[in-house]
Amino acid sequence: MMTEASDFLSLLVNFSPMFTSPSFNNFVTLACGWVLCVGRRPISRVIQFGSVGEEQQHHSIFYYFFSRARWIPDALGKFLFQMALKQIPESLPLCLTVDDTLSRRSGPQLFGGSMHHDPLLSNYGRGKTLVKFFSFGHSWVIICVVIPLPWNKARFMAIPVAFRLYRGKKHCPPKQYRKRTELAREMVEMMLSWIPEERKVVLIGDSEYACRTLVRDLNKRVTFVGSMDMGAALYDSPVQSGQGRPRKKGKRLLSPRQLAAACHIPWVLHEIIMYGRKVKVLIKTQRCLWYTVSGSKLTRMIVTRDPRGRLDDRAYFITDADISVDKLANLFSLRWTQEEMHRNVKQHLGLKDPQNGWWRRPKGERRNENIPGPQPHKERGARAVYRTVPFVLTIYGLVVLWYLANGCVEEDVERARLRAPWYRHKSEPSFGDMLGGLRRRLWAERSFSEPNGHQGSSKLIADLEDLLSVA
Repeated sequence: MMTEASDFLSLLVNFSPMFTSPSFNNFVTLACGWVLCVGRRPISRVIQFGSVGEEQQHHSIFYYFFSRARWIPDALGKFLFQMALKQIPESLPLCLTVDDTLSRRSGPQLFGGSMHHDPLLSNYGRGKTLVKFFSFGHSWVIICVVIPLPWNKARFMAIPVAFRLYRGKKHCPPKQYRKRTELAREMVEMMLSWIPEERKVVLIGDSEYACRTLVRDLNKRVTFVGSMDMGAALYDSPVQSGQGRPRKKGKRLLSPRQLAAACHIPWVLHEIIMYGRKVKVLIKTQRCLWYTVSGSKLTRMIVTRDPRGRLDDRAYFITDADISVDKLANLFSLRWTQEEMHRNVKQHLGLKDPQNGWWRRPKGERRNENIPGPQPHKERGARAVYRTVPFVLTIYGLVVLWYLANGCVEEDVERARLRAPWYRHKSEPSFGDMLGGLRRRLWAERSFSEPNGHQGSSKLIADLEDLLSVA
């Protein structure tokens, strides 16, 4: 499929210890097929792109790769994390982001499927009334490692390295049910065993993960950054009197909402770098205890206000009370890199397209109406569901890491501007540009791997014929 000197194959070889030899060959075929495939990505279509110009194996082998082969999704994340760690200078803290995303699916025999809140369809009260929508599918809790981009030190990208499927409480056995925050806590503890002890770790999450389940009793190596409720009960540090039981919290302080409304405390204008550009924000800050969430850890809290008045006042906190206000705002802005990752992996890599994890009911057999919800069959569907999404997320990380080492930034930006001249201010490659660069490299290696020029030309024609037949 590729020459021995292929730079992308050198990345895939890092995963060979976790597979048997046949499974690794299937892993390489599926990985290349996922990159080269355009449009929807069911497994059957990925196989066509991964095996163009070669002797095809039986299609069931690639389905068995997800449902029967012996490999562990956490091992994918560990190897990918070790590769991503090399891109982060030791002088910078190791930033992790945690969030969940909904993968809409359908089918009564789909393992792990249930109804989840759909943030894309809900309006969050921006209209006249608050409208909440729910969609059927899988909810995945994901932890990403944030890496800086070499062509712009102010911009970052998130690479997913830990994954857990959240199963709805209604259709999950009680002994197996875990909240999203419990899954996140489990993954953080797992990742701490991967990280060298001398590295400082910063964990960034939104309001759902800024809770006592995740923040309280968190390892001392980890600093948590998250959003705070505007009505949070805040306290001063306790003053010990020397008699009786030691106090856990001091006097009551202003809540974030009260602090924002306090006229005797002035707003301070800060110019900070967020999302790769400078923005002006009005900020108030105080050191406090958010005992409900972080226990006795002294935190730094800030309340932000948009000088233009377009956004509501918001509050954020960090479990390191000595950190600066600008640093706190910059750290929390890194959480958006995971939202961009969710968008890219769904739009460019077809996260919701694979049609595995379900089974076809035998002809004449009826559905058991006494059992509500999904009715999966045995364990094959479960393994396929637990493995497919981590596999796709790993491909996303491999594309980014390959481009950081081998991409041509100026050439790809110029190509994108020629193709879309209305993007006048485009100066950096997007993930779509990264994916396009890797596709061109893989097709070039396939077509011109023969040393003889005439053979290479005939091989190119044959590959183009195969490509057009599956396009």
